[in-house]
Amino acid sequence: MNNKIIVWSITVALAGFLFGFDTIVISGAEQTLQKMWGSYELFGSNDYFHGYIVVGSALFGTIFGALLGGYPTSMIGRKNTLIWIGILYTISAIGSGLANDPWVFGVFRFIGGLGVGASTIAAPAYISEIASAKNRGKLVATYQFNIVFGILVAFVSNYLISIYIENNSWRWMIGIEAVPAFIYTIMVFMVPKSPRWLIIKNRTEEARKIIKLINPDSNPDEVIANILALDKSKPKESVFQKKYQHIILLAFAIALFNQFSGINAFLYYSKRIFVEAGLADQAALLGSIGIGVANLIFTLLGMYFIDRIGRKKLMIIGSIGYIISLLFVSLAFFYNWSGMVVPISLFVFIGAHAIGQGSVIWVFISEIFPNHVRSYGQSIGTSTHWVLAFIIPASVPLLIANIGAGAMFMIFAVMMIFQLIWVIYVMPETKGITLEELEKQLIDES
Repeated sequence: MNNKIIVWSITVALAGFLFGFDTIVISGAEQTLQKMWGSYELFGSNDYFHGYIVVGSALFGTIFGALLGGYPTSMIGRKNTLIWIGILYTISAIGSGLANDPWVFGVFRFIGGLGVGASTIAAPAYISEIASAKNRGKLVATYQFNIVFGILVAFVSNYLISIYIENNSWRWMIGIEAVPAFIYTIMVFMVPKSPRWLIIKNRTEEARKIIKLINPDSNPDEVIANILALDKSKPKESVFQKKYQHIILLAFAIALFNQFSGINAFLYYSKRIFVEAGLADQAALLGSIGIGVANLIFTLLGMYFIDRIGRKKLMIIGSIGYIISLLFVSLAFFYNWSGMVVPISLFVFIGAHAIGQGSVIWVFISEIFPNHVRSYGQSIGTSTHWVLAFIIPASVPLLIANIGAGAMFMIFAVMMIFQLIWVIYVMPETKGITLEELEKQLIDES
């Protein structure tokens, strides 16, 4: 594998590190912020204000970033969009850290959310377009690894700042993100533009030079001819044309199943779940460091195997792990099982997610769409993911209160049975196939 491609892929994947850091860093500051801004209300409640404006503003930004991120990724290019994502992260971190008003704080967190949502389109698209078919899976999966790594670093950063900084520690927790965001922005200037994007924009001379950098042994004219043969006269096509319906459904399905696994219910409400199971004393450790380490280890395993055994097999393994762990958690609540059933099942669940959906989703969505509609197609898949990532976790307290934790996790388990059926009978294997060959196969299937 060309060392340049590895360096470029890791550089771009650092957008995922900022994604993970930005998402989790608020956890160390949110209780302080609620006390500080306790007089503010939304719908007559400070809890609503805190949940939707202070904490939830970043997630709203993520949804809009995913919905709209396909446009700059297509119009100004993958690289330029990635640069703007770094700028958004930097502005968000500085502005949030300096904010003295919760509405101002919410606006700057929303700006960071735009960067998160757009990064789930631009970063995987860029890496998939410069990687070889043989190594595409593991290189795109570096984005997911960096998300997980960013989450761990955010936990550690919050912990260290809380120990060593007494006054206004929340400002440092939020604002420290500006340092990696600024470094990432400078680094991404150094990567080349995506050759596939240049080709569909009729900038073939620039593309030829980059293709030579990516693979010195290749014939750039042959590569360009193969891409143009598929993309000729297509730039004006819409992703919503009938022939792309099958691909859109694939992206929609994998994103839907990702969130209906209950992954964010586990991550956001692990302490509440442990309390319901009678394990409150273990909640803090299991909910942060333990989950973070397990997530990291199994993400590395997923990266190792994704180009060896393929996307489908990882999804099958993950689906089976989901079903077993969710059933045990559900039964533990129904029958009031005590002990380590829930914690052990939680670790199995995290492992199943990291090696399956966690490793595969961004790779798969970035592979299946043709070059000229890739960013718009990814926007459909990622926005589905983020809308559900807001709705499902927001529904967890209501579900636990009305139908109970056991019934809620049984619903998730049933959905994962449907996912397993979908993976076996519908999901195509994309391992080791060039993007152009995939385009031919998937459009023929539709």
